[in-house]
Amino acid sequence: MDEALIRSLTPGVLTVLVRRGADFAAAEDAVQDALVEAVRGWPDDPPRDPKGWLVTVAWRRFLDASRADTARRRREDRVEEEPAPGPASGLDDTLQLYFLCAHPSLTPSSAVALTLRAVGGLTTRQIARAYLVPEATMAQRISRAKRTVSGVRFDRPGDVATVLRVLYLVFNEGYSGDVDLAAEAIRLTRQLAASVDHPEVAGLLALMLLHHARRAARTAPDGSLVPLAEQDRGRWDTASIAQGVRILQAALARDRLGEFQAQAAIAALHADAPTAGETDWVQIVEWYDELARLTDNPVVRLNRAVAVSEADGPRAGLAELATLDDTLPRHTAVAAYLHERDGDLDTAARLYAEAAHKAPDLAERDHLVRQAARLNSRHRPAR
Repeated sequence: MDEALIRSLTPGVLTVLVRRGADFAAAEDAVQDALVEAVRGWPDDPPRDPKGWLVTVAWRRFLDASRADTARRRREDRVEEEPAPGPASGLDDTLQLYFLCAHPSLTPSSAVALTLRAVGGLTTRQIARAYLVPEATMAQRISRAKRTVSGVRFDRPGDVATVLRVLYLVFNEGYSGDVDLAAEAIRLTRQLAASVDHPEVAGLLALMLLHHARRAARTAPDGSLVPLAEQDRGRWDTASIAQGVRILQAALARDRLGEFQAQAAIAALHADAPTAGETDWVQIVEWYDELARLTDNPVVRLNRAVAVSEADGPRAGLAELATLDDTLPRHTAVAAYLHERDGDLDTAARLYAEAAHKAPDLAERDHLVRQAARLNSRHRPAR
């Protein structure tokens, strides 16, 4: 069995059933039954048209279930309208499935799980392992999401921005277990980019590629975090960087700037610098200005304060930081870094230790603890 082929066909088959009138939950069950039949029969007798075969078998399974369910007699009028078996349309219906899985009635976590299940073709077990939750918990989450969207019809344009937010959430989960969610998010975003002509889709794909290109250099052999300025740039994936820059340039040329394009432009400037010291911080500040105008996001302004400190000095960065809410995530860590750059090592060490207690994950906490220890040991009196 070609697992990659199965995963690429599954969203289209599911969409065909939904377009024919099956509700999402019943359609997904029918597609899974068809996949079981494929596993049994394809190795010995592969079909000439795999997608057409899956559509035919899944539709029959759906009709069988409809006939058996007396609570769904209203569907009986459609039972005899089964389309004749034959080659399935080559039209990519996956785009509508993206919109369904990113429906605004779903919570972000449910939308992500449903997207990975229905569009990504991952099993419930794989998704549960990626999110480090019990399989039963993830199964319940996906079941609730399917019930929520079961009555949704494809009668209005989907919201591309919502789909992009869901894919960005998938990417930011990174990877764990046997599923690399960052790579999966890139694959799904490529698929979306092939289905819809939208500069922000291209912007998100470029952003993912540029960030992912630095992945190998982000951690030391012992698993500790390596800050951007200290990363071995020889370990960055230059092919992914070049591809990300090309995609970004084409998107920016359309003069329809969005937040993902602006974020990708910042990432591209980091990627373009041969060394940390050669980073064009002035231009990065300008892009943060654009991003702040587009989003009015306080976290963007926090990151801008760091860029200002690099462009104009730590005092300028601290002045920017003073205008922001000190309860923002990572505000204390940024304050520690800027005070260290300004030469106030005592304050920096105290703030690093304080930031460690607020860190969202173990790797970041350990990094901040090491920063505090480094400063404390550097000016500790000799014995």
